[in-house]
Amino acid sequence: MSADLHRDSVVADTHNDLLMAVVARPPRRWASFFRERWLPQLREGGVNLQVLPVFVDEQYRPEGALRQTLRMIECAHVLAEGNAESVRLCLDGAQIDQALAEGKIALVLAMESMPGLDASVELLPTVHRLGVRIASIAHWGRTALADGSGEDATGGRLTGAGIQALREMERLGVIFDISHLSASGVEHVLELASRPVMATHSSARALREHHRNLTDEQIRAVAATGGVVCVNFVAAFLSEDPAEYTVDRLVDHLAHVAGVGGIDHVGLGPDFVREVLQDVTPPCCEMDYDVDPFAALPGLSGPSGLPLVTDALLKHGFADEEITKIIGGNVHRLFRAELGRPA
Repeated sequence: MSADLHRDSVVADTHNDLLMAVVARPPRRWASFFRERWLPQLREGGVNLQVLPVFVDEQYRPEGALRQTLRMIECAHVLAEGNAESVRLCLDGAQIDQALAEGKIALVLAMESMPGLDASVELLPTVHRLGVRIASIAHWGRTALADGSGEDATGGRLTGAGIQALREMERLGVIFDISHLSASGVEHVLELASRPVMATHSSARALREHHRNLTDEQIRAVAATGGVVCVNFVAAFLSEDPAEYTVDRLVDHLAHVAGVGGIDHVGLGPDFVREVLQDVTPPCCEMDYDVDPFAALPGLSGPSGLPLVTDALLKHGFADEEITKIIGGNVHRLFRAELGRPA
């Protein structure tokens, strides 16, 4: 049964922006808000390995970016300490294994785009000391380190500081995340990388032509480093046709990445951002789109729906062993081998 398979597997979500929602509360509420709002969803979805991205919204950039980065990192520590019976903030594979053995959810800190650091690569060891173990160097636009995927037309590669950041991350054991990086930037990273890289939330460009997705060549190159491509669940990244906003379309992308990069190099990067954006957007500024760019798949608006993915993979003919790898085993293996391990 799919429920048994899901329950007995490591389920890894490599991108959930829930820290944005938690940190928006008063600090005294961080631990309790996570416990009330997010922990039940993670438990219902069977998640036992959760990456927590530190994403600094536009309103804090540039002047307040470092301050907000530190607030979000502190928030992660506070919510972990305040729920120590249920979760653990992990720094390496051994700590993840220990958390899983104790029935706890292993949390891993990531930085998305790093606007708080900008070109100050010398601060990477600082955030590493604070627990960051995964990082990307761009989002939609241009940074001091590289161009984001929204700037593909520039053909921009990594800047000198971006190359330094890659080298320093490899030295520290911080996994490099290529999601959101421009096509030329991804190519540059894959030319230079000496350790496995990952895409925490990117889908297949062959199935949906979108700058946020990866080409087959890029997927193969990530796999060749020993890394993992974790497929994004945001409906607009999976299809142009709203009629295809289904879990079956998500499985198409998972199957494509597995077919191109190999079954050992695909994972889940849901990007459950819709609830977070609704939660942190004031009533005065409601999001109003003709077509919602953050629309969720039916039943997959949050982590509680993740068992639907296991069920769909079974229905599409994937073997139990393959499903176990896709829903978390591959990410777990990568983190065991690389997370926090110095060069």
